[in-house]
Amino acid sequence: MAKTAKNVAEIIVNCLEKHGIKYIFGVPGEENLTFLEAVKNSKITFITTRTEQGAAFMAATVGRMTGKVGVALSTLGPGATNLMTGVAYAELGGFPLLVITGQKAIKKNKQGKFQIIDVVGMMKTVTKFSKTITAGDQVPSMMSEAISLAETERPGAVHLELPEDIAEESCDAVPLDPKKIIYNKADDKSINLALNEIQKSKHPIIILGGGLNRQTNKIFLRKAIDAFLKKTGIPFVSTQMGKGAGDETSQLYIGTTALSQGEYVHQALRHADLILMIGHDVIEKPPMILTAQKIIHINFFSSMAPDVYVPTHEVIGDISHTLLILTKKLSARSEWDFDYFFKMRDMLKKDIATFSQSPDFPLRPERIISDIQKTLQKGDILALDNGMYKLYFARNFISREFHGIILDNTLATMGAGLPAGISLKILYPNKKVLVVSGDGGIMMSVAELETAVRLGINLVVLILDDSGFGMIRWKQKGMNLSSFGLSFNNPDFMTLAKSFGAVGYKVKKTEALLPFLEKALNSKGVHIIVCPINYEEANEYLGKIV
Repeated sequence: MAKTAKNVAEIIVNCLEKHGIKYIFGVPGEENLTFLEAVKNSKITFITTRTEQGAAFMAATVGRMTGKVGVALSTLGPGATNLMTGVAYAELGGFPLLVITGQKAIKKNKQGKFQIIDVVGMMKTVTKFSKTITAGDQVPSMMSEAISLAETERPGAVHLELPEDIAEESCDAVPLDPKKIIYNKADDKSINLALNEIQKSKHPIIILGGGLNRQTNKIFLRKAIDAFLKKTGIPFVSTQMGKGAGDETSQLYIGTTALSQGEYVHQALRHADLILMIGHDVIEKPPMILTAQKIIHINFFSSMAPDVYVPTHEVIGDISHTLLILTKKLSARSEWDFDYFFKMRDMLKKDIATFSQSPDFPLRPERIISDIQKTLQKGDILALDNGMYKLYFARNFISREFHGIILDNTLATMGAGLPAGISLKILYPNKKVLVVSGDGGIMMSVAELETAVRLGINLVVLILDDSGFGMIRWKQKGMNLSSFGLSFNNPDFMTLAKSFGAVGYKVKKTEALLPFLEKALNSKGVHIIVCPINYEEANEYLGKIV
């Protein structure tokens, strides 16, 4: 029986299936209808989103959580430009993402320059790889290269442009098997030098960075970190993206790096004579808190910002191998003195407890976080958008496990929280997911509430309402500038929730938040909780620490 010829779009979809892709998120356009038809006839689930940006955030979250590339689709022109924020989010965050954009016919285009911009050139500025598919026989190797680049350290975003005439052409190309990613091991000399510095130190401390929260090829395993910490007893600090890489219920956890240099955690770091920076790169913020200490950089790649981050020694290679060797050769030493670190830890705990039960209304951020901490159990996931509250969550929320809290401290864009929460529920339908967003961030992705309701997922969204851009308001006040340009009016979120088919709650007294959270998290459907928040006194108190 003669083999049925396939078109290029079908070969691309076959390649995606070969790489284990289960979902594609996107907004279709006329230029990618052939591709959409191929997806319809495949085992891949296409999830129609309301914005291309939302699609990219959702796909990036798949990449972030699984270590395997997430896929988003858009048409040309405005569809592609709408993807850009989500693509940059994945590239800076180190989340494997493949975006596929449609394009007009490249062999005989009858529409002139209508909607045509240099999408490939534009995407090159925020991706590891961006190319146009011009022939079917390119597809297997190009797909293999793009996906491999997206998933390989440092992970990130890649882009392929598919012109509509190329998508329709017949093709007999065969998908390639996925590449196996193997990383080099750090050389013995660099590991032994690091070992010697650690043994000579008196006040060593560890900083766990965001690279330890990646799942690329299952390299980063929580148990490797736990074994290293247990064997050595060295205290640790998390960066914001590193939260959950170490067990924050441990007595060795000192805290999470924050914004101001006077914070307890930063005082502890200044006391250290040796800092082990594990899985960190300066895309998450230059570690300006590091001064004259010895710094050992342990990562897959060398440090990248010599003007702000200058390690005295680097151990470059597979981090899991490095930690295995260090764990084997290191033991707790009587010369090590951690008293000051634990003093800072205890002061931070006391400070956090000060306002965690505050009766103030509107609610202080500390009280909101405390109520959330009481509600979420091990296995549940907290997904943050971006805003002033993120600083408090990073500082106060205790992450019990790997990926217990999802936040972005690289691009730090508003609007990512709700799409990320939707993606989390698609991946883990049996886990409880709570999205926390400010009123500024939620309005940048509010259309995706329809996506959540349509998909029939159980999701809770907590909207923190201060009718303004709180972070910038704080900065503006800190510069002794008068308040300007940062206030706005919000819709009636209760009515808005109902219009989408969601259930709405409005917190009208401080003690109402906790029962609302408990009820919503244990109910079916999409639930929106609107909670007024007051940063003023909290920010003033935070400023006193500085």
